This record gives sequence, structure tokens and C-alpha cells, in this order.
Amino acid sequence: MKVQDIVLLALSAALIIIGIHLSITQGIGLSYPVFMFAVALLFWFKLRRNKQEEMNPDHKPEERLQRKKKR
Repeated sequence: MKVQDIVLLALSAALIIIGIHLSITQGIGLSYPVFMFAVALLFWFKLRRNKQEEMNPDHKPEERLQRKKKR
């Protein structure tokens, strides 16, 4: 996972936490844009991840899990 992927994932998680806080204190109307931005970042993260897997078809997550189990 690249640094940009880590930043996207962390930023989306932080925005979800901020959205929950806004939802509790101010209501869902003010927190809705924050949640939508967090979801957009999660979609972007997933898109980048899928593109990386397409570029490296020999590097599959299932194989990585099997290698970890063998250790």
C-alpha cells in the first residue's frame, strides 16, 4: 500500500468520525456533506486499489494469506 492510499484511508476514517460527531451535536443536515465526502474518498481508495491489482495480476491477496499461514 502506497503512502497516498494510507492518507486516503486515514482521511476518510477521520471524516467519518467527524461526521458522527456533527450528527450527534448539530444534526444530520450539517453532517451529510462530511459523510458524502468520506464515502467519495473511500470509493477513490477502492478504485486506486483495483487499478493496482489490475497492473499486478500475479500479486493476489489470497496468495499472500497462504504464505502467511505457512510461516
